[in-house]
Amino acid sequence: MIRTTSLLFLPLSALVMLGACSQQGKQSSSPPSHGEVVAHETELVRLTLKPEAVKRLGIETTRVGAGTAALARETSGEIVVPNGTGGVPTGALSNLAQIGASQASADGEVERTRAQVRLARIALERASRLVAEEAGSVRARDEAAAALATAQAQAQVAIEQRRLLGPAVASLGNQSRLWVRVSVAGTDVAAINRNASIIVAPLGTTQGGRKGTPVQAPPSANAVAGTVDLYYALDNSDQFWRVGQRVGIRLPLGKTQEGLSVPASAIVRDIYGGEWVYLQTAPGNFIRQRIEALSSGQDGAVVIRGLAPEAQVVSVGAMELFGTEFGVAH
Repeated sequence: MIRTTSLLFLPLSALVMLGACSQQGKQSSSPPSHGEVVAHETELVRLTLKPEAVKRLGIETTRVGAGTAALARETSGEIVVPNGTGGVPTGALSNLAQIGASQASADGEVERTRAQVRLARIALERASRLVAEEAGSVRARDEAAAALATAQAQAQVAIEQRRLLGPAVASLGNQSRLWVRVSVAGTDVAAINRNASIIVAPLGTTQGGRKGTPVQAPPSANAVAGTVDLYYALDNSDQFWRVGQRVGIRLPLGKTQEGLSVPASAIVRDIYGGEWVYLQTAPGNFIRQRIEALSSGQDGAVVIRGLAPEAQVVSVGAMELFGTEFGVAH
């Protein structure tokens, strides 16, 4: 009775506090968040085709085998004009107007020195004839010979200076041989196989890739960005490349990695760049499986994640299955 009386006469604020504590106890017993299990992505893309559908789509499968791929690094580069004898290659960032003015001045200097050589040769021939006729001095002949040698040296210097400026600006668009400049971080230069060729392709596509061979070029780097420039030669006899064009580069590294080999036709890519293959789990049953390809070419691809050895993948008709799954006609 005493307990009941004391509880009845508790202040109103204490009762409010007791109620709040009781409510907090109820709230703390329920978790602040919860997760809901959804279907796995492989369960969302399971396809079951009848034999006639498999035949109509031309589905063919192959067994996954072991493969080895050379490691490479994807980067970008710029098409530039090679120099003649050691000058800096001409690219899109070059001041073409300034280069054109320098070339015009250098061309004029070459012609001037050649004219001096012709004049000095005439003077030497005249002095030599006078000496032969005993009408001139040997000293005058020797001075004429020295003047000719000096004019020839000046002409050679002018020619070399002109070569350093590269081909004429007007002919930059029809060069049969171009270079590609690749800027590589200074910390990554040692990992690149400098003696191996690279693959050059237009940006945004894997088609049209061509081989570039390493060349010796004058050292150039960007101290602010911490990059070193590497140069590779490209055949441009068909005018495929343009000076200043940005291209995709596949730089070979000096390492290889083992994986699983699948045909290139087995890989499909979604709009986000994800790579997939279709696994055959049973006759007429196919599952879209996400993979990670280390390297991919026309001959095949090496997969390092997402596949198990001896798995059956769709080698012909993968795009048809992709269209069947999403209702897109192929």
